[in-house]
Amino acid sequence: MQNNRFIIPAIISGICFIIVAVILAGGLRKFNSDQSISVTGSAKQVIISDLGILRGTFNISASTAQDAYRELERQRPLVINFLKSKGFKDADIDLKTISVYPQYNFGANGQQLDIRSYAINQMLEVSAKDVNLIKTVSISIASLFEQGINFNVNPPEYYYTKLSDVKIKIQAEAAKDAMVRGEKVAEATNRKLGSLTGARMGVLQITPENSNQTSDYGINDVSSIRKEITAVVSANFEIE
Repeated sequence: MQNNRFIIPAIISGICFIIVAVILAGGLRKFNSDQSISVTGSAKQVIISDLGILRGTFNISASTAQDAYRELERQRPLVINFLKSKGFKDADIDLKTISVYPQYNFGANGQQLDIRSYAINQMLEVSAKDVNLIKTVSISIASLFEQGINFNVNPPEYYYTKLSDVKIKIQAEAAKDAMVRGEKVAEATNRKLGSLTGARMGVLQITPENSNQTSDYGINDVSSIRKEITAVVSANFEIE
């Protein structure tokens, strides 16, 4: 009876030891099988804009709205004829709605008094696939100032119209780069790259060529004809 008092606790302790060993072994196997690495891949491609847009605004002031409108009617054909002389067609030129604003005199205390004059604004937009023509005209149109034209020109904007196709391709290349980087890391530690467990696409950056600009929200440059589109992909892989 006395021997049983010592034998039974010993048996229980042995069983507990085996159970703990099994649990630890199982946990270790799970830890090893759950090992993974995170890598970031990127890809870059140069794109050349195939659409240019140039916008400008007539800003006319006169003592009456009628006089301001008549002056607009005088200046507008001069700008349109200039654009046509450079090779643009009627279909390339888009005239926006005319806006009329009274301009008031103000008293010493800032109170609004009588109408001093009227201002008329009208935007003109010209677009073309010939982006170099848009660039040239954006510079040379300043010569109209000598004719008394009140036409303020905005910087030209350049777009690439097949961007959706490029986005798919560049993101796939970034994902492939991430896989290659993962393989190199695994090889360096005598392991093999396993299955992809997750991936996240970063925002696309469209910047002027040779620029290092980045933004958390992405950049969509319209100021340059030649641009670079950059894609980034963060991927997680199992390693074996």
